[in-house]
Amino acid sequence: MVDLPSSDDALFATLAGVTGVAGNFALTGYSRSFVVAPIDALVVRLTPGALVAFVIETVGEAGHLLHIALSFCLAIGLFAGISLVGMGVARRADSALAGGLAGVLSWAAATGMTGAPVLSLGAGVPVAVATVLSRHDRSPESHDPTRRRVLGSLAAATGFVGISAGAGTVLEPEEQLDDAPGTADVQQRLDDVAARELDVASDDLPGLVSRIGEFYNVDIAEFEPEIAAEEWSLTFTGEVADDDLTIEYADLQEMPVENRLVTLRCVGEELNGRKLDTAVWTGTPIEPLLDEVDPDSECGCVVLRGEDGYFVEYPVEVLESGFLAWGMNGKELPAQHGHPVRVLIPGHWGETNVKWLTEIELLAEEMDGYWERRGWEGTGTVKSVAKLWDEGITTLDDGRIELAGHAYAGTRGVGRVEVSTDGGDTWSDAALSEPLPDEDVWRQWRYTFQPDGSHEVVVRTVDAGGNVQVSEASDSFPTGASGWVRRTVEA
Repeated sequence: MVDLPSSDDALFATLAGVTGVAGNFALTGYSRSFVVAPIDALVVRLTPGALVAFVIETVGEAGHLLHIALSFCLAIGLFAGISLVGMGVARRADSALAGGLAGVLSWAAATGMTGAPVLSLGAGVPVAVATVLSRHDRSPESHDPTRRRVLGSLAAATGFVGISAGAGTVLEPEEQLDDAPGTADVQQRLDDVAARELDVASDDLPGLVSRIGEFYNVDIAEFEPEIAAEEWSLTFTGEVADDDLTIEYADLQEMPVENRLVTLRCVGEELNGRKLDTAVWTGTPIEPLLDEVDPDSECGCVVLRGEDGYFVEYPVEVLESGFLAWGMNGKELPAQHGHPVRVLIPGHWGETNVKWLTEIELLAEEMDGYWERRGWEGTGTVKSVAKLWDEGITTLDDGRIELAGHAYAGTRGVGRVEVSTDGGDTWSDAALSEPLPDEDVWRQWRYTFQPDGSHEVVVRTVDAGGNVQVSEASDSFPTGASGWVRRTVEA
């Protein structure tokens, strides 16, 4: 007759699983060598596109916490299951040392998933110890203080793992990043941008350049690749005229270097969301490299691939205006933004600007990109939007209300921003910041009015070609949120 695990067995196994994850984290940190990382990548790959879209629309920015929480639970469950096997072997062999089998199996499982045998000891050893210690007298009459201490120690690990899971990926402080090559004139660019900003009453409204640590960040998985600049390369493959071309990091530095202001907006953000930011990016144009490989493709299309498994398809002519960036606001790219090299394509949604770029394949026929396969638009042009966040609404000393925010229209450029304080019946032009010198950038706007009660404020942008921002409201899925931002403002 098979002995079913007791409640104590289940408790010890669960806590053994927790200590296995905690021990592994203690050696690896929040990196791709952490055993949760490959599990999370698998969860992301296997999640149906419809479910991804639903989570993005209903949960929003916190949606990634759901898949990382599931991944932690699966990792804990894996080690807990192994611990139960070890307990069963120990019981049949009547030897606590046989429980060490759980440690070996846990180490082997972690090594197989991460490819890091030494760091995987952080999982194997705690599971082995916890499983062996579970052999202490577990009868209801037992009050073994050693066992109570073991339970207490294992329970404490639960809090440790919870803290590590909740912490997530923390952006590296800007001051800890090294200066990027070719950024000698970045500070002058930053000073010039600051001089173009509007004088607004709110001290909390962002300026025209976003700090690195405040720039929004969206990836397909929780754990970013870690690539040293000296080990990075970009290969052009597929339908090229001659042989494949491989470019290393040092080769890029020998090409013409530019510092460009580029704004990025996330296709998955809500209409008045905060995934819209601008930075000064340092890098080199991609067109000379395309000319060198002489694309020989009937479909005239390419796919860009990142080290994280992400990929996007572009027409070649769109890619020709692209930019290979290795610097951000004068600093090297942080890991979260694609270190060492990412691509920036003017006028397209932020999610199409591949990070950790490693391959550009010239295609023989078109293919769907990562998000297109999940029902999203893919490489469509970004939609125009005017934002009005909470910090952009200020009551001035004279009783007037100041409204201020940002507007963005991709490479079409922001021509003007219009504000209505009566729900859209009448419109007035807002003051705009002086245009920035590059084409794919946002502008600030400011408008003041004398309130007389409750006002339904509506804001919209008109691009440089005279096209008014689309008024029809839509969710972010599948082509990005649209509509006019509306806010109720009380006197």
